[in-house]
Amino acid sequence: MWPDRRILDLLHIDAPILLAPMAGPGLAELAIGVAEAGGLGALPTALLSADQVHTEVATFRSRTSRAGRSRPINLNFFCHTPPAPDPARDAAWRDRMAPYYHELGLDPAAPIKASARAPFDDALCRLVEDVRPEVVSFHFGLPEPALLDRVRTTGAVILGSATTVAEARWLDAHGCDAIIAQGAEAGGHRGVFLAGDPIAACATQPGTMALVPQVVDAVSKPVIAAGGIADGRGIVAAMALGAAAVQLGTAYLFCPEAKVSAPHRAALGRATDDGTALTNVFTGRPARGLVNRAIRELGPLTAEAPAFPLAGGALAPLKAQAEALGSGDFSPMWAGQAAALGRALPAAELTRALAEDALARLARRG
Repeated sequence: MWPDRRILDLLHIDAPILLAPMAGPGLAELAIGVAEAGGLGALPTALLSADQVHTEVATFRSRTSRAGRSRPINLNFFCHTPPAPDPARDAAWRDRMAPYYHELGLDPAAPIKASARAPFDDALCRLVEDVRPEVVSFHFGLPEPALLDRVRTTGAVILGSATTVAEARWLDAHGCDAIIAQGAEAGGHRGVFLAGDPIAACATQPGTMALVPQVVDAVSKPVIAAGGIADGRGIVAAMALGAAAVQLGTAYLFCPEAKVSAPHRAALGRATDDGTALTNVFTGRPARGLVNRAIRELGPLTAEAPAFPLAGGALAPLKAQAEALGSGDFSPMWAGQAAALGRALPAAELTRALAEDALARLARRG
C-alpha cells in the first residue's frame, strides 16, 4: 500500500503519479493512458483554443467513463503577466534571426504570427466553469483572488507550482490544496513567480532532492515532487523526502501517445545526463530542453530575447522549415535531466510499471 494517501484521497486517484501538463505533446490520448492506469491525467491549455479544450476534455471523459463517471482530469493554466510592447527589442530579435532565415530560404521581412499564450483571465475562468475539471493547476503563480474563488466554487482541487520554499509558502497561504515542488532538474518552463528576474533565479533554483524536504517542512498542504523523476527509484526517493506524490513529464514524452515531433523523439533517444540546458531563446522565459543549435548559438540564456511569450514568434518559421527538413535545430525540445531513463511504453503501461516498481521497492524497505 502507498504510505501516504493524502493525494490519492484528495484527487480520487489510485496511484500517486501525476502527468505533467506539457503544451504540445500532452493531449487527451496521453492523459487517458495515465488516468486509465490510476494516475492523474493532465491537459495543458496554453496552446489550445476553448473549442479544442472542450473537444479534448470530451474525448477524455468518453474514454475514461465507468458507471457514468469519468476519471479526474487536471486542466493547467499560466498566470504570467503579459509583457509591455517593446518594438525595438522585437525588431532586434528578428534581426538576430535573419541569417538563419536566409540559410533556410525564408524571407526575414515576412510577417510572423505573434506568440500568444494568454494568462488565466475571465474567459479562461468561464472555460473552467463550463468544463468543470476535477483539478485545476497553475504555473507562474496564481490568478487574482476573485478568479481563484470562482475556480474553487466549481469544486476543483487547486494545485500550484513552486520553485523555492518562499513560493511554496505563498501558494500555501493563497489557497492551493497541494503544492508541486519543481526542482531544477525538471523539463519545460520554470514555475518561478516571486523572483523579479526569472533568468537570474535560474542560478539559485534548488534541485528536487534539496527542495522537496524543505517545502514539506514549510507548508501545511501535501507536496508533489517534480523534476528528475523517471522510475520507481525516483518515486520512492521523493516519498522518503516527504512528498505525497510525484509529477512526471519527460518520462511520458517517450510514449507513443505523446505528440512529439520526429526530431524531438530522436533527440530523446540520444539523451544524456548533461544533454539539457535552461534556455529562454524559444519563449523568452527559462525552460529546460535538449541542447540543439538554437540553444548553442543564441543562448542558452540571453538578454536579447523578448519577454515571454514573444520570443517564439520569430523562431516559429525556422522551427517549421527545419522540421520539414528533418531537423530539430530550431525546435524547443523540452526535457528534464533524467531523460536518459525514459522508456518507450504506452502511457497506461508505463504508469502501471512505475507504480509497481515503486510499491515493490517500498515493500522491500518496509
